[in-house]
Amino acid sequence: MPGMGTRTVDETGADTERDETAVEATEPDDVTGTDEQREAGTEAGTGETSEDEAPSGVGQGAAAIVSAALGLVSLTGGWLGTVAAARETLVGQLETAADAGVATQVKEVYGDAWHTTALWAGLFALTALVVGAVVLARPAFGTPGRIVQAPWIKSVAWAGASLGVIGLLLAVLKYTDVLMGLPATG
Repeated sequence: MPGMGTRTVDETGADTERDETAVEATEPDDVTGTDEQREAGTEAGTGETSEDEAPSGVGQGAAAIVSAALGLVSLTGGWLGTVAAARETLVGQLETAADAGVATQVKEVYGDAWHTTALWAGLFALTALVVGAVVLARPAFGTPGRIVQAPWIKSVAWAGASLGVIGLLLAVLKYTDVLMGLPATG
């Protein structure tokens, strides 16, 4: 019934006219839960999310960033590789006899440390590659119909996987002495 309304005063003090029939039509008959629960997508305090709510992708984004960071560490060496190489140098110095030949001293003191650095870089690179690949493959193993992944997550995961491949290649080349091998001593 148009024209039938009530006059009310809202919170700001303004005098407004409201059509009660329109209000009744928009309010649900069965209200379950509070306004906060409906806004959060939960059902009547059970803590379960509604079917329409999409996953946020926070875990995938974090994993993509970790992949890229591990890829960078594999290229730069990182603290752990440096400490392991310094330890290997010390072990080489302690185990090499003073009267050993130059070639033996170079291999034990510097060569083993170089290989240790390459090994740690390779481990970081392999981890970056695996984590990046898992993030990229994750939508294929999720709930059917929900293959939504933010573009930045894909980009960062590709960067991490790419840095992992480059780091792994460089680590293999360093470990096999193809890249910057030990100098000839004889």
